[in-house]
Formats: sequence, C-alpha cells, structure tokens
Amino acid sequence: QVQLVESGGGLVQAGESLRLSCAASGGTFRFHTMGWYRQTPGGQRDLVARITSSDYVNYADSVKGRFTISRDNTKTTIFLQMNNLKPEDTAVYYCNAHHTVSTVDHWGQGTQVTVSS
Repeated sequence: QVQLVESGGGLVQAGESLRLSCAASGGTFRFHTMGWYRQTPGGQRDLVARITSSDYVNYADSVKGRFTISRDNTKTTIFLQMNNLKPEDTAVYYCNAHHTVSTVDHWGQGTQVTVSS
C-alpha cells in the first residue's frame, strides 16, 4: 500500500521561504512521476511541479524561478523548495505519486501553506 506523508507547511510572510517534504513508502517508485499539486477552497487541484523517474522536471508558469522540486537518491522522498512566496501561493499542497504504466495515482493528506501580505 503506497503511502505519502507531507510535512513542512505553515504560515509565513510574503517574500519568505518554505520547504515541503513528501515521504513515500509501500513501493519502489521506479516507475512513478512524483509531484506537488495545490488547491484553494472551491478551486481545483492544480499542478505545481513534478519530477519523473529520470529526473525530468516541469513547473507551473506561476512558480517558475521561485520553486524547485527535487528528490533524494532513494527516490522515495521529494521536496519542494518555495522561495519568494506570495499570498497567491496560499493553498493546501498535496503530494502525488503517478504510476506511469498503470496510471494509478496516490495522494498524500495535504499540508497547508499560508502566505500573509
């Protein structure tokens, strides 16, 4: 059973930084694309950044140049370094593991990021 556990959210002021972590367990993750999504109340869950098993990365236009996604050598923990945070970055951030063969998606429980102006 794949499990994803996020940590690192919190309340910061605009311009500050946060680092989110997502620890994955219950699988090898060799065939998973891992990513971060975010969702605001009443909104849809949107892609923030993702990283493939071969370390290809892509970002939403709104976070390019400010956010960086990475993973550790075991490929079971991913990080999202968020710099120069803006109030519009306020959302619940979810970790996602997408199996590229079966297309099954797994989600973490989410972590709240709040940026005050």
